[in-house]
Amino acid sequence: MKKSQWDKRVERAARLAERFAYAREVLTFYGDVLKLQQNIFDEIVLQGPPAEEQFLEQSWLHDASPHLTGLLSLVEQRGPATLAEQASALRGQSAPEQAAMLQSALRGEVTGHSFFARALLQPYAEWFAVNAAAIVCQGDSFVCPTCKSRPQAAVLRPEGDGGKRFLLCSLCLTEWGFRRILCPVCGEENHRQLPRYTAEDVDSVRVEACDACHFYLKSVDMTVDGLAVPLVDEVATVPLDLWAGEHGYKKIVPNLLGF
Repeated sequence: MKKSQWDKRVERAARLAERFAYAREVLTFYGDVLKLQQNIFDEIVLQGPPAEEQFLEQSWLHDASPHLTGLLSLVEQRGPATLAEQASALRGQSAPEQAAMLQSALRGEVTGHSFFARALLQPYAEWFAVNAAAIVCQGDSFVCPTCKSRPQAAVLRPEGDGGKRFLLCSLCLTEWGFRRILCPVCGEENHRQLPRYTAEDVDSVRVEACDACHFYLKSVDMTVDGLAVPLVDEVATVPLDLWAGEHGYKKIVPNLLGF
């Protein structure tokens, strides 16, 4: 039986938790979140293809609301202290207040609850992206051609004698082609302004920064590690995020766990 993308993500999180002691706690928790998201995704699949052609964040959040209690319990029991405190605060709110807070997080407002909104919405967004009609991306789009969100990471996939660069959407997890020497924030094309940094123990993941706008994202090189799962490997390499922050770079979009 062919493994689903969610199965691969869960298994990769477990493998990397064994490999990287410094990220074991984070990855173990992330693996639990992935399992919950997989359950949501499987439930959506049983309902059949999306009936609407629009990206319907608000209605999906309403549909996902029954899963909020389970997510809150998971975070309170196994999540980092900060997230656990947010979960407890969110549990103490009424259902309308919870919905309002999550909707504010979706709009990008600083509510402290963006983790919960994204965790609930990602399975719906990915199901929409999987079923969406093929979208032709004209040129190098700085946002996802499916849902217009910013990229979470870059992915270098084998092509010919080298690799082709893609960007990975932070919400619906769509990948779209993007030039290798181009900043996805400000459009800088001078390679001298686009430094790359790697860590000795993780040569398949690197920081791709821009000295023009001082933003960065991490790139997962599948030509180096063909077993990598970009969404998970990006979360596993927290030291690269810490290094980038110490050197004055800001991440385009923090990952689901806030790094």
